[in-house]
Order: sequence, then structure tokens, then C-alpha cells
Amino acid sequence: MSAGPVARFRALPLRGRLALLVAVAVAVAVAAVATVAWFMVRTQLRDQLDASLRSTDARDQAKVLRVGCLSSPPVGGGQFVSNLNAIVQVNLADGGHCWLDGRDTLPVTRIEREIASGERGATMYDSTTLDGDRVRVYSQPALVDTQRVALAVAKPLADIDKPLSTLAWVLLLVSGIGAVGAGAAGLVVARTGLRPVDELTGAVEHIARTEDLTVRIPEEGDDEIARLSRSFNSMTAALASSRDRQAQLIADAGHELRTPLTSLRTNIELLARSEDTGRAIPPQDRRELLASVKAQMTELASLIGDLQELSRPDAAVPGPLQVVALHEIAETALSRARLRGPELVFGSDIRPWYVRGEAAALERAVMNVLDNAVKFSPPGGSVEVALRAGELTVRDHGPGIPAEELPHVFERFWRSPTARALPGSGLGLSIVDRTVRRAGGTAELRAAADGGPGTEAVLRIPGAPTPPPGTPSDGLAGGQWVVGEQ
Repeated sequence: MSAGPVARFRALPLRGRLALLVAVAVAVAVAAVATVAWFMVRTQLRDQLDASLRSTDARDQAKVLRVGCLSSPPVGGGQFVSNLNAIVQVNLADGGHCWLDGRDTLPVTRIEREIASGERGATMYDSTTLDGDRVRVYSQPALVDTQRVALAVAKPLADIDKPLSTLAWVLLLVSGIGAVGAGAAGLVVARTGLRPVDELTGAVEHIARTEDLTVRIPEEGDDEIARLSRSFNSMTAALASSRDRQAQLIADAGHELRTPLTSLRTNIELLARSEDTGRAIPPQDRRELLASVKAQMTELASLIGDLQELSRPDAAVPGPLQVVALHEIAETALSRARLRGPELVFGSDIRPWYVRGEAAALERAVMNVLDNAVKFSPPGGSVEVALRAGELTVRDHGPGIPAEELPHVFERFWRSPTARALPGSGLGLSIVDRTVRRAGGTAELRAAADGGPGTEAVLRIPGAPTPPPGTPSDGLAGGQWVVGEQ
């Protein structure tokens, strides 16, 4: 049963919940203040009434006692001895009493008998008259000649009950008005405070409906709503950039795939037509066609592998963090490069260097740089490879790259106009840059430092010339040690 109101409250819109909470909070605060005020006024009025009863002059009391008394007030009441505006009565220890003043008679209670007998001193207490009116009584011991009596002076509590009742209704009315006003103010505050949230909601709904990522929310101030707006704008900008890159990647990939696929289809159609028509292709031409098909399939496989590598998020580093022997990776890649360019002369100066990264990805990056050097080197040319203090340099003696094209060499699918006739997808250097940055380093392609022909590829990766302390020297397996989780 208790879940019902909670569920209904949660079902309210946020604006309604805020307004309701504000109204309840203000109503509770106003009710608490009103209650405290009522009790303070009540206490003050009672204190004043008690002070009034205690201030009765003893001479007036003596004067009252000399006048004589009646057993009950006369018809219509009366004031015979003073202007006290109160009930004055003498009470005896045996329960008798003598009425002196006022419009009603007080009962002789146990308290009065104890005061008259001397067992109790002056006392203030609440009582009820014989007519049923509530009164505040101040009774004190006195002497009539030589007889002990209790002199009781009483005033009606209606003198303070009526103002208190009126005050209670006024405070209740004020509390109700305050609660209603608080609810209205809560709605206004909620509507004003949640306006940026409404704008954010509208923007999200618009994006969900139209997929328009150019929508931006105004950023005003430095509060939490402004931070939320800035975060949303940053998110939509990142999504728009990601979508643009994805579209560009798809377009570029489609363009790059079209050429080998078209050539592959043409060669296969020639072979199929030869089989269908019975016209044999000369053996030399057939071997060239098959070699071309094989080369195009290899190019497609390489392009697909490059696309898969680039499809991984930049922040994704799979597997454990590894200490990698970069010099061994460079030696392995250099051995493979010698097989791809047997007519070239390779020089090397590779010194020990250990880094943290992905061994397979780093080997592929180094291999891509060496492949470019082999591809652009003239027959009989030379390629120098050096690894010193974390800087891997690969120098070729090819035609080089114009200075105006150097800023574009790490872009996806970008290829120099002079290299478009050569095999490749334009993704190799992009993968190199991505892998090196993932290892905390930088990649650079520049003109030869000595001013001669060719290009220098420089990969700078932070590390150390020795493995971390505690790493077993015989623990090398494929150039890497596992030292911890990323």
C-alpha cells in the first residue's frame, strides 16, 4: 500500500515533482513557524494572566474579608469589594466556602483544603466553575481573625482561549495561502529552471527524428545546466565529426576497392570467355593474367586488413600492457623488407630500446614504413635504418615528397599524385601514425636531413635502453613481456 503514493509521485513529470516538493517544504516550514508562534503567544498570555492573579493587593484582600461573604453569588452576580473582574472566594479546610466576588462559584478542591489547613503554600492551577467555565485559579493562605483559610482568586481562561483560537485560524489561513503560493512559485521556478532541460529534450527529440547533428543548445552561465548544454554540444559535435569521418571512410574505401575489383573482374571475364568460346589464351598471356589476379587479390586482402585496423576505436588497446623490445621488432621487419627488395642495399644501426605497446601493431607500423622505402627506392638504391634512443629512422633515396604534400601523408587514403600508379591503398602511414600515437610517441615524414634525394620516416616512441627492473632476461617471447593490465 505504501508504494502507491511513491509510484504516483514518480509518475509525475519533473516539473510537477519539483513544484510539489517546494510546496510541501514551504507548507511544513510555515506550519512549524505557525505552531511555534501559537505556543509562544499562549505561553505569554498565560504568564500575563498568572502575573495578574499574583498581583492582587493584600490590602484589597483584607478589605474583602472584612466585608463578609455569601454562600453563592447573587442573581446577576456582583462586585462587592473590589474591581478585580474575577471570582474571589474564601475556602475552608472542612470544605466550606464563602463567596465574595464574581459571577460564579469555585469548587472547593483538595488543593484548596490543603492550603486552608496549612499543608500547601500559594498555588496556581486550572479549574472549572460550577457552571462549567474553565478558569485559572491562584489560591493563597490567609487569616480570618485567627482562622486559617484559602483565599482563591480566579479569572476565566476564555480571556486567552478566544484570542488563541482567533490566532490559530489566522495562522492556518496564512499557512494555506503560503502553501498555495509556494506551489505556484514552485511551478514558476521549475518552469524557469528547467527551460534549458526542455531545450535539451527538444534538441534530442529533433536529432532522433531528423538525425540532424548540427543542432546546438545556447550555453549561458557556468551552472550545472550550462555544463550539461556544453557537454551535449560537444557530444553532438563529436558524433557529427564521427559520422562525417565514417561517411568519408566508406566513400574512400569504396573508391579504393572499385579499382582492384574492376581489374579483377575484367581479368576473370577474359579467362571465363576463353573457356566458353574455346579460344585458348597464349600461355604467356594466361600466366600474366593469373599473376595479375593474384596481385589484385593480395591488394584487396591488404586493403581489407588496413580498413579493419582503422575501424578500431582510438582508445581501444586490447590485451594487457606489454613491454616490447622495439629493436627486435625492427630487426624482424628489416629481414622481411630485404626479401621484398632483394636488389636494394640495406644498412642498419639498431640499438636496444624497450617500449610499452602492442608488439603486432608496432611490427606492422615499422613494416609499413619499410615497405614505403622499398616501394619508392630506385633499383640498386639503398635504405638506411637506425634506432637510437627511441628514435627509429628509415631513409630511402627515392624521388622524395614535395614539401607541400608532407602535411597530408598521414591522412587516410591520401596518396601522392606521383604514387598513384604504384600499388597501395593510402592507409599505411595512417596506421603508422595511429599505432605510434597509441604507444605515446609521434610519427614524422620529412625530407632527407643531409639535403640529398629521398625521404626520412622518423618514429619517436618513449621507452628505455634496458627492460624494467625485475623483468626476466630470458622471458622474451616474440619480443615482449606482459607486465600489467592497461
